[in-house]
Amino acid sequence: MTGILDGFLVIGVVIAVGYGIGRAGVLGSSATQVLSRTAFFVASPALLFVVVARQDIGAIFSSSLVVTAVTSSLACALFVPFGLVWRRPAGEIAIGSMASGYVNAGNLGIPIATYALGSAGEIAPVLLFQLAVLTPLFSTVLDVVAHQGERVSRMRTITTPLRNPLAIATVAGLVASATGWMPPEQVMAPLQLIADLAVPCMLLAFGISLRGAARPGAGGVGPSLWVVVAIKNVVQPLIGLGLGLLLGLSGPALMAVVVCAALPTAQNVFGYAVRFDQGVQLGRDAALTTTIVSVPMLFLAVGLLAP
Repeated sequence: MTGILDGFLVIGVVIAVGYGIGRAGVLGSSATQVLSRTAFFVASPALLFVVVARQDIGAIFSSSLVVTAVTSSLACALFVPFGLVWRRPAGEIAIGSMASGYVNAGNLGIPIATYALGSAGEIAPVLLFQLAVLTPLFSTVLDVVAHQGERVSRMRTITTPLRNPLAIATVAGLVASATGWMPPEQVMAPLQLIADLAVPCMLLAFGISLRGAARPGAGGVGPSLWVVVAIKNVVQPLIGLGLGLLLGLSGPALMAVVVCAALPTAQNVFGYAVRFDQGVQLGRDAALTTTIVSVPMLFLAVGLLAP
């Protein structure tokens, strides 16, 4: 249980620092955009490469990865019909979909996995699937949506993933992991230093954005927000539980997949929303609200499934 509290305390403090920076105005009116773009174009690609390259791909292709892939994909897909029926903007639908299934595996999942599940390795399948599949996929979709209405050539559309720094970093990391080749330490050390900027940048940007922000769900995004909360905090953990039981998981293994599915929306979603200027309010509100709601849900999951 301590791990859950530790994880929320860490991100809460950094977000609070960001909020204080926003109130003080020391970074100027463009601080959120600058920090978000720094995370997207510089720090996150470095983080993706470092994490994926060092991952033992063969060791994590297991039933846990299957559960992660299915639960995350279904959760993301479940939001889309609601957005279409309500005729929400395409960018908001993309962000709502991402917010419904993209969990806070890094800065919250790692401490929770370490203390509540006994090993940070339990979060590896989640990190790999999100970094290698969901991140390039959604950032590509958002890039296409952001250029809607412009005269964009078919070649530009086709090559969008090839110009996406997150997709490029992920592919490079997968190649390094699969071949066993790693850049020399003189290259990896500065990459790691830059990678360490990613999570703090996103959390600080998120905290700054809360300064003067309307209450969650205001401005017409209320229905979308509550659908995201229902899917992320309730439906996704239940899908993880059902699929885990179907695959014969039990004990710590079952608890691990359910706890990972019950993690809240990652702040990364807000960072991508700001980067592409799509669904920014929904991205911010979803990250904040699902984080609050996830506290009792995570305690419930650990309490019911702990051996």
